[in-house]
Amino acid sequence: MKLILTQEVDGLGAAGDVVEVKDGYGRNYLVPRGEAIRWTRGGEKTIESIKAARASRAVRDQAHAEELKGKLEGQPVQLKVRAGEGGRLFGAVTAADIAGALEASTGESVDKRTLVLGNPIKALGAHEVSVKLHDEVSAKVTLNVIPA
Repeated sequence: MKLILTQEVDGLGAAGDVVEVKDGYGRNYLVPRGEAIRWTRGGEKTIESIKAARASRAVRDQAHAEELKGKLEGQPVQLKVRAGEGGRLFGAVTAADIAGALEASTGESVDKRTLVLGNPIKALGAHEVSVKLHDEVSAKVTLNVIPA
């Protein structure tokens, strides 16, 4: 199945790319989530408009991404969670929890889909979280998980 990506998909491509994927992946996952649209002959105009919009956003957002990187890396972020004995959490820290803590500490909105977590965070203490702010800009954030 041939699709046009409307946003970046890890391991597949960026917005405006034409990709070939298996039918089930495209029909059941990418298209319903709005991450891709079906490729057509008339879709060339769509591709051009998506790439033009992405290019204009990239120029405008790179300076903002560098500024936000400085804010995020400048200080560790505190996240209060419920924990049991021995420092084990009830559940795990989610990307939405981390995004909320980052927004509270910096005042800037951070999308939870830009967070890169290696392993699930299930213990108290300091953890390293990577935030992909832009194609060329990533920030390493120190997350201190403390008991509530």
